[in-house]
Amino acid sequence: MSEPLDAYRVAQEPYYRPVADEVELFEAAYSVRMPMMLKGPTGCGKTRFVEHMAWKLNKPLITVACNEDMTASDLVGRFLLDANGTRWQDGPLAVAARYGAICYLDEIVEARQDTTVVIHPLTDNRRVLPLEKKGELVQAHPDFQIVISYNPGYQSLMKDLKQSTKQRFGALDFNYPEHDIETEIVAHETGVSTEVAAKLVGIAERARNLKGHGLDEGISTRMLIYAGSLIAQGVVAQAACRVALVRPITDDPDMRDALDAAVSTFF
Repeated sequence: MSEPLDAYRVAQEPYYRPVADEVELFEAAYSVRMPMMLKGPTGCGKTRFVEHMAWKLNKPLITVACNEDMTASDLVGRFLLDANGTRWQDGPLAVAARYGAICYLDEIVEARQDTTVVIHPLTDNRRVLPLEKKGELVQAHPDFQIVISYNPGYQSLMKDLKQSTKQRFGALDFNYPEHDIETEIVAHETGVSTEVAAKLVGIAERARNLKGHGLDEGISTRMLIYAGSLIAQGVVAQAACRVALVRPITDDPDMRDALDAAVSTFF
């Protein structure tokens, strides 16, 4: 009979290039089961980092993509009807707490605040999860840890974490890597030459300088990997950049022209 967490084990080592001491700090945090918050722009490697750390620590990883329609029941569980009547089904947070996984709540700021408060009893010395509908109090497994991520660039008065939530977590800041490291990552992940990867990074750096000046968000490392993957498949570099870098981030004709010109400078 399979274990409840077998499906959540990270089978192969996910490639992650450390940029500072984040690996060591996360290992130390896990050793005391400190809840952790990863802060940084979209596509900069937060999720890959968590996957890498779950593999390195040999712990199952349950990932939840948060959204504004997510309810507390989606996290903790609910009663379901079947042929024999009703049965309880644990949600992903309850599974992680009960059996001892790392639970990763991705982009938690997208979830409603009344949903995120269900994590509070798990993120202090109590380490419990009340299943109120079931009348059960789940004591968190010794291996359980909760990790959340969010993009501070998106925060607003309507969408931000409460201080009462933030202060329950240790935090690691993520950003796009410096030029040489990002070049190394793009080359490794796509198979393009270092020269081509460096050009893609150069385009991204130009675009990131436009954030707040016509662009809501810069070109992410993830997008560079998309572009590099297309180039590795034989797509002409300018076309690959148009599809993977320029068109997804803006519909403004002038901004597109400016970014297309940046692409032409490098390719």
